Amino acid sequence: MNFHSYPFERLKLLVGQIEPRKQSLSLSVGEPQFETPLFIQDALKKNSSELRYYPKSSGESYLINAQIDFVKNRFNVTLKPTRIVPTFGTREALFNLPQYLLFDISSPVIAYPNPFYQIYEGAAIASRAGIIYMNLDKKNNFKPTLTKQERQRANLVVLNSPNNPTGSTLSLDELKNWAEWAIEDNFILLNDECYSEIYREDRPASILEACVALGNADFKNVLAINSISKRSCAPGLRSGFVCGDESLLRGYKDYRSYLGCSIPNPLQKAAAEAWKDTIHSENIRKKYARNLEIAKVLFPDISPYTFYLWLEVGDDIDFTKKLYEQEGILVLPGSFLGRNNVGKGYVRVALVYEESILASALETLASFWRSYKTISHHFEKGG
Repeated sequence: MNFHSYPFERLKLLVGQIEPRKQSLSLSVGEPQFETPLFIQDALKKNSSELRYYPKSSGESYLINAQIDFVKNRFNVTLKPTRIVPTFGTREALFNLPQYLLFDISSPVIAYPNPFYQIYEGAAIASRAGIIYMNLDKKNNFKPTLTKQERQRANLVVLNSPNNPTGSTLSLDELKNWAEWAIEDNFILLNDECYSEIYREDRPASILEACVALGNADFKNVLAINSISKRSCAPGLRSGFVCGDESLLRGYKDYRSYLGCSIPNPLQKAAAEAWKDTIHSENIRKKYARNLEIAKVLFPDISPYTFYLWLEVGDDIDFTKKLYEQEGILVLPGSFLGRNNVGKGYVRVALVYEESILASALETLASFWRSYKTISHHFEKGG
């Protein structure tokens, strides 16, 4: 298999020889910088003695029940235990689930947004699948589309709503359209909902809610995936789940028993407490909401979802290098996140720090951005 280098490896090479003139701050990685709530840390410490046990590949019932309760409380959707599978984070599931689903299909085809979370491409490569890019740009409001013919070609369609990196989010009606097409055109629909808990005011919808609204109580051909990493500032817990169509998940559970991705019991105990929590997670959401408000003052076009600013800059490579050199702020070029020049001209900025740190950095970024646009426009005019 031949995989493309991860965006952060490319970024390291891009700026590796640059000495920033000011103290550096990385806004390139979507890693929460808030403290993991102490009750989660305490649960991990309290249950560390359970390291002596082999963890079940299927997950413990207390974790499954906590995740089912989360789905019920957040989306008003009731899941049977047979319709949910705990995963070791979501990255591993986004990589291996397509391989399982597509294994028996000759010349499978995956459709996913472009730009994208790199693991979608990795899954397509590992599955020997053809790729249909759903290009996201200003003309379609950064929302994924497929023609009828493309939907009929695709075996698996991966959505990402709320979207990384653009922040674009599908409405309930738009998700209902996708859920209907999954049945009508006979493809499996997977929505990556890992940013569902980061928003300013209105809560984004789940593909699960769309199915229920359509009367598809069995979630036929539909799966959702979610993670605790952003919600609880606990990416190190590696706790996620995939849920939906029981007929698709039944064999996937057996497949997972061979993968070696079982979640250690102390992590499961801490994760269960985190999934049940609503107070600390809401406080964390409010911190991200405040960061989004600060960013909106400086960059009015920012989405009210996820914790990313998708900023149009012109030459994303040159902008990234000069911003880092002159101001010490590191962002991620959009061209590193897409293919066929999609994403080019944008940078992704992660709003993951405390307000006291982020506000100053964004003011510096905004000032540099305005100057950069002015200079670039001057040269484009032949000045």
